[in-house]
Amino acid sequence: MTARFATIRVLALLSVLLGVNYVTWRWLESVNWSAWWIAVPLVIAETYSLIDTFLFCLTMWKARTRPAPVSPPQGTVDVFITTYNEPIDLVMTTARAAARIAYPHTTWVLDDGARPELEAAAREAGIGYLTRSDDWTGKPRHAKAGNLNSALFETDGEFLLILDADQIPDPLILHRTLGYFADDPKVSVVQTPQWFVNVDDADPLGSQAPLFYGPIQQGKDGWNAAFFCGSNAVLRREALMQLGIIGYVREVTDSATRALRTSEQMIEKEMRAAADPRLRRELSALHVAIRRGSRDLAAGAPVSDVAASVRSAVDNASRILIAEDLEGIRADLEELGALPIAHDAQLDAVVVDEAGLDALAASDLSPITALDAVRALLDALRLDRGGEAQPILPLATISVTEDMATAMQLHSLGWRSVYHHEILAKGLAPEDLRTMLTQRLRWAQGTLQVMLRDNPLAKRGLSAGQRLMYFATMWSYLSGFAAVVYLTAPVVYLVFGVLPVTAWSVDFFVRFLPYFLVNQLLFLFVARGVKTWRGQQYSLALFPVWIRACWTAFANVVFGRPLSFAVTRKDGRDPRGVPWGEIWPQLTAMAVLSVALVIGVVRVFLGTADGTGTLVNTAWVLYDLVVLSVIVQAARYRGPVRTLEKETHGIAH
Repeated sequence: MTARFATIRVLALLSVLLGVNYVTWRWLESVNWSAWWIAVPLVIAETYSLIDTFLFCLTMWKARTRPAPVSPPQGTVDVFITTYNEPIDLVMTTARAAARIAYPHTTWVLDDGARPELEAAAREAGIGYLTRSDDWTGKPRHAKAGNLNSALFETDGEFLLILDADQIPDPLILHRTLGYFADDPKVSVVQTPQWFVNVDDADPLGSQAPLFYGPIQQGKDGWNAAFFCGSNAVLRREALMQLGIIGYVREVTDSATRALRTSEQMIEKEMRAAADPRLRRELSALHVAIRRGSRDLAAGAPVSDVAASVRSAVDNASRILIAEDLEGIRADLEELGALPIAHDAQLDAVVVDEAGLDALAASDLSPITALDAVRALLDALRLDRGGEAQPILPLATISVTEDMATAMQLHSLGWRSVYHHEILAKGLAPEDLRTMLTQRLRWAQGTLQVMLRDNPLAKRGLSAGQRLMYFATMWSYLSGFAAVVYLTAPVVYLVFGVLPVTAWSVDFFVRFLPYFLVNQLLFLFVARGVKTWRGQQYSLALFPVWIRACWTAFANVVFGRPLSFAVTRKDGRDPRGVPWGEIWPQLTAMAVLSVALVIGVVRVFLGTADGTGTLVNTAWVLYDLVVLSVIVQAARYRGPVRTLEKETHGIAH
């Protein structure tokens, strides 16, 4: 263990201990309950930050710098360049650079825009071109994930190098990464950093993310939780195909379980209503068969065997009862035609309306029609393997950002990942604030979708460390709510003199200052010269984006509201100019903080405010203003527009 790594561990431990000491004291002794409406939100926000600190310290605890792979590169490779509406010249610049990768491979342009001009350019350059059919909405399904899934079934390389349309690869990218797969046959993905050529040293849009593509990914790598980031990564086809097959089996099993549960409820209702002993006896036998099928399914029995058993019981009961129930059938046909089963275009799967199933189970069907409803449920859910099969989707489609979701699924199946800390591709970052905000919103929405649909804390197959590493990324996007409190609390004190703590006493400073200073010292050691200030600014300054992402992801998962997939602009700055309508919360916050600062100073001169409290909150407000000022810098940013081909000439050629 190096001295630096040992120091990081000591600082991480101290940071957590001092944080626990401070927050415990805040809850037990310093909450100003007479002003609970601001005091309680503030201490909750501080508790959120302590959990964030703990997760960061845990990430750094096992940070690793990997040596180069021992094995030579081997295996067949397909290079996938995903595109939808990016400029054709840009896509072809990337494609030609990919074709010049030194290791033998096949390069493919995956065009979800189905553009004849791009197809012609790719064919002329001797580069493979693939597109796919649209769904009934007229749009490609599952955005980038669907594009990659489609290409998987039309190619056969053992490994896949995935590149965004603007990411120019180093000719040696495969030589530097393929060896990991030979070193360890359980490695499923090797991720390399994303680095951008069109970013100034000041980086006013915070695009480079050197803390994430460095210490954080290296920390996650130590816990075998470094994840796929959508581009500049090599994946093992075998792992993806296994993921798709297992996902298919689970979906069919879950559908079968829901169908059997509803069928059991319907037959129970018919048994209670049956007056004829013979009818009750036949329904009871069917009920027993369905319950046995549910138990067998839960015990791991093949779906086909359970299906055959239940269908046999349904058919037998139907033959016996049909002669006695003809009069009730006709009246029930309309109700049968409204089964609560539909096709979800976004998920590309059969979706069962749980409330609709409950209503169906409680409806007044005649016995034979109830049996037909059971049979229709089984058919609609494809329990019996009849009809068109569900698609096998290797890359996860539960989120608008497929990368992290796919990696988490792979880890849950026992596959491993590698973070290779070497810049092996260079691309284009957003060149204006509007595009950057759209990009960050998409990232946040996708991450929160995964948290709500497949929370890592409850996911089978993940280790404790992996659960916490994935959760740490998701947890960070909840910071918008804490940010609102941190911006509000000093304003409340400076304007109204309301204390969220019992007093700005020695007890407060002796606990808070060591916690704060050790935390900052830890960041300095972790970063080791890497510029992290922009990242710290945007974690607070983008609070409206994080809050909006929380709401839209929740509305999507709970209420089924669709999320749009916006492709990051790659053709220069947005001509619409500064998106004032999207940054008004930050500008309003800055104005309110400035007014509060003036009021606080005036109150001190008038003798109506405490000097110590005003000093503390003045420093707090000044810090908030400095942090939020990055939005003004980003709005005014007019950096030089750079072309991909020019900036990456040394790599592309």
